[in-house]
Amino acid sequence: MARKILRLPTVSDRTGLSFSSIYKQIRLGEFPRGIKLTARATGWDEEAVQGWIEAKLRGASDEEIAKLVSDLENKRVSE
Repeated sequence: MARKILRLPTVSDRTGLSFSSIYKQIRLGEFPRGIKLTARATGWDEEAVQGWIEAKLRGASDEEIAKLVSDLENKRVSE
């Protein structure tokens, strides 16, 4: 299946977080960073967002979430 890039409103809908909460979690290293699409547009890897959601549903701790986010971003950089 092809990977998708999600825009902020979709990420917000899927996670239940407001736009500002998403950006706060990114600053804390507890949510995957977006991918710059153009000078004014950012998107998120659907797989990374889904991985974050699944970790939250499992009850992962903040430390586990931070590790997951780090691993997801390292994976993206190495692809």
